[in-house]
Amino acid sequence: MRDPHQDFFDRLAQEWDLSFTAEDLERLSHLVDSLGVSEGMDIIDLGCGTGVLFDLLRRRVGPEGSVTGVDYSIEMVRVAHRNFPFDNVNVVEADATNLPFKDSAFDMAVSFSAFPHFSDKQRVLQEVNRVLKSGAMFYIIHLQSSKDLASLHKRIGGPVMHDRLPSTEELHEMFSASNFTDINIEDHPGLFLASAVNVK
Repeated sequence: MRDPHQDFFDRLAQEWDLSFTAEDLERLSHLVDSLGVSEGMDIIDLGCGTGVLFDLLRRRVGPEGSVTGVDYSIEMVRVAHRNFPFDNVNVVEADATNLPFKDSAFDMAVSFSAFPHFSDKQRVLQEVNRVLKSGAMFYIIHLQSSKDLASLHKRIGGPVMHDRLPSTEELHEMFSASNFTDINIEDHPGLFLASAVNVK
């Protein structure tokens, strides 16, 4: 039986990119600049949707690096494939709680505008820990505060009505339980940015 979330995001896939303004993309570009992305990195993008971050990331990792997007909405994956037919971009239909990658495969993980929708967030963090190299960073990014995001999801209703980011304390504990250190969480109007360093 399909997850109602999958159907919800499948229906939104064709119009998803229209929800991001030029200002949003400019802000994301500055944010990505601050993440320490460098040429040759292999980056995994969890809940990648239509690939909003792909162009920003693929240009920075260059031809020797790669960006691998993961999403469980087949329609989101199809749009991402169509939009980014580049050698250094891969898109995989998969659940973030069960990633089809070998251990220590990636140099960085990002999750933009997706983390509240993961059904088992602790399991996702465990999987990220597994597929990241030791010392690699994981970033959770939203262009809204956790409070504003929760309000938005409540207004939208349906399958996403109760989707929220964990509180700062909850997320800190979840990161720690999944072997992440150097945890930093910013949560204020216009930005939610959590980062942590993976350790094995």
